[in-house]
Amino acid sequence: MTDAPAVTPPSPSALAAVEQEILRACHDAERERSSVTLIAVSKTFAAEAIEPVITAGQRVFGENRVQEAKGKWPALMAAHPGLSLHLIGPLQSNKAKEAVALFDAIHSVDRASLCAALAKEIAAQGRHPQLFVQINTGEEPQKAGIAPGEADAFLAACRKDHGLEISGLMCIPPVDEAPGPHFALTAKIAARNGLANLSMGMSADFATAIQFGATHVRVGSAIFGHR
Repeated sequence: MTDAPAVTPPSPSALAAVEQEILRACHDAERERSSVTLIAVSKTFAAEAIEPVITAGQRVFGENRVQEAKGKWPALMAAHPGLSLHLIGPLQSNKAKEAVALFDAIHSVDRASLCAALAKEIAAQGRHPQLFVQINTGEEPQKAGIAPGEADAFLAACRKDHGLEISGLMCIPPVDEAPGPHFALTAKIAARNGLANLSMGMSADFATAIQFGATHVRVGSAIFGHR
């Protein structure tokens, strides 16, 4: 029988180190620290692993799946008022009702059917999660997201056809390419469409993303360790 892989437990010092790097990146970019929201990505980690990060002061968290989030976050949010939960993974249209009810932001808007489902649930529930359109900057077939060349038309349709208020854009650069050009492209699309928010950067490249204007960075392993 083989041993289970070791799990590096999260620690307040890991969160503090990420905070210091964000502060340094903001200083280098001549930005205020308050202009960047740190999303601690807690996917695959149980509530017991998340508690120490909350205790250390983190208030914004990200999850990839609606079902996993439903299993652990209602109790955590009841115990710790003031937390904010972001959906950063793909969203199926049939999960829109649950997503609108649970999440404060959804970073993966990427198709007309999802827009319609979200618009219906936002109207029905009276909740207005922050919405980000995902841009597939590398036009990778295995990834979700709107191709850069189709982004302007899609954003216009979100607003005109579905009445959605889009807050910003999200991107995940290809793993084998320098992230900077992808961040720059996403920022350019956002600027010409009047969008103020950019969800860009993960554990390996969030400092670079801040240099290119990221307002939200999604950091998992640097805070929670590796599962």
